[in-house]
Amino acid sequence: MELQTLVSLLPFSATILCIFLLFFISTTTLPKFPKPPSSTTTSAIPKSYPILGSVFSISANFHRRIYWITDILHTIPSSTFVLHRAFGSRQVFTANPAVVQHVLKTNFPCYRKGLTVHRSFGDFLGNGIFNADGETWKFQRQISSHEFNTKSLRKFTETVVDVELSDRLLPILSEASRNQIILPNFQDILQRFTFDNICIIAFGFDPEYLLPSLPETAFAKAFDDATRISSERFNAAYPFLWKVKKILNIGTERRLKEAVAEVRGLATNIVREKKKELLEKAALESVDLLSRFLSSGHSDESFITDIVISFILAGRDTTSAALTWFFWLLSKHSHVENEILKEVTGKSETVSYDEVKGMVYTHACLCESMRLYPPVPVDTKEALYDDVLPDGTLVKKGWRVAYHVYAMGRSDKIWGPDWAEFRPERWLSRVKNGNWSFIGMDPYSYPVFQAGPRVCIGKEMALLQMKRVVAGIVKRFKVIPAVGEGVEPEYSAYLTSIMKGGFPVRIEKRSHVTHM
Repeated sequence: MELQTLVSLLPFSATILCIFLLFFISTTTLPKFPKPPSSTTTSAIPKSYPILGSVFSISANFHRRIYWITDILHTIPSSTFVLHRAFGSRQVFTANPAVVQHVLKTNFPCYRKGLTVHRSFGDFLGNGIFNADGETWKFQRQISSHEFNTKSLRKFTETVVDVELSDRLLPILSEASRNQIILPNFQDILQRFTFDNICIIAFGFDPEYLLPSLPETAFAKAFDDATRISSERFNAAYPFLWKVKKILNIGTERRLKEAVAEVRGLATNIVREKKKELLEKAALESVDLLSRFLSSGHSDESFITDIVISFILAGRDTTSAALTWFFWLLSKHSHVENEILKEVTGKSETVSYDEVKGMVYTHACLCESMRLYPPVPVDTKEALYDDVLPDGTLVKKGWRVAYHVYAMGRSDKIWGPDWAEFRPERWLSRVKNGNWSFIGMDPYSYPVFQAGPRVCIGKEMALLQMKRVVAGIVKRFKVIPAVGEGVEPEYSAYLTSIMKGGFPVRIEKRSHVTHM
């Protein structure tokens, strides 16, 4: 029976193999489809071919797809176009605020995470809030929103950030300053900082990833690998390939299986230990998210594990990415750094909640930094049924619709002719006493934290964390990029953005600082 099944699959397999061989030959040997250098602008809507779609253009620009799609969107009057993928698949890209509002709010029921997201991230995230749709998402959203809006969680978050900052991050920077050494990758240090933070806030578990030795812990490594490989699945030019590797249990798919087992195994053990701890105590003493969920009567291990892993994913790389690009931009704009220094000087050793709320200029700087370098460059939904977008673009059931946050942040239609300038003042106005007042931007023109019913639950927590980190570092140290004159870092992204190749820096102690 098994032999008959294999024989019956041979014609299909041979056909698929031929098609992918054609893809390979075409994208590597045909002179009319050269791979453009990163500085090249390929702004025309890519040509589409029967069956193959625009696979040649997609392959040629895969290494610079963020820039490539941005170039196209900026040359189209409607800021929306349809990309033809292989085998009839279609993806709509947009940088039009009206379309973003339609997708995220006006016709919200039509646009879900969809099958592509579920298949790409399902092994890792299960049915967690990041990966969920419909009633499953709605239920998780309700209980999560309630927990995130409590004062006790906010206070716990403040404490966790302050301890990690004073006991781990600042001593590493102080040591680098004292010994005048180059930190080879400040981005990695910030990722370790946010990973420890979110694990403690979510699980009550400290992975101790940010220690002076910068250890490679099994949980952090497994989480990194699971995130990276799942993201590669989602962005794959040829999804068929990872599906075949999964069936054969080889290559990256084998590593993904191992990494997911590591992450979910440890997470499940933590859930069980926490349930046991709560049963032995008359009152809730821990205020991490896991304890709060379990104490609210949600005891299903798989369900709780899915939720918490999703929060770790959402809260780790996004915050560290935002801070990495923030400190890069700060190093290039001394007048902005001086304004922030004025704002944070005189604040208490561990900046209080009220003091953080008063850091209006710093808040504007973070928003401006994330405009130019958004932590999540593109977000994608899938149409549940046929629809027509506000600009007249037809969307068929099953098509993916992606709003391009990176392109929107660099659009002169939204931000004007000075969009390329790092200018925090665009978010501010002066009030009568001479102080700054923050001016919010329409969330559909600035969807860095999404918008509508799925707006980021952790937005305020993330901004609180970032402002405390900025205050803690800037009033003590100057972060100086250790790169050649005129060298610009490359913005690279899968699920979240990174500074390609890392961020080497020198740390210089400010002269007015007399103690740590």
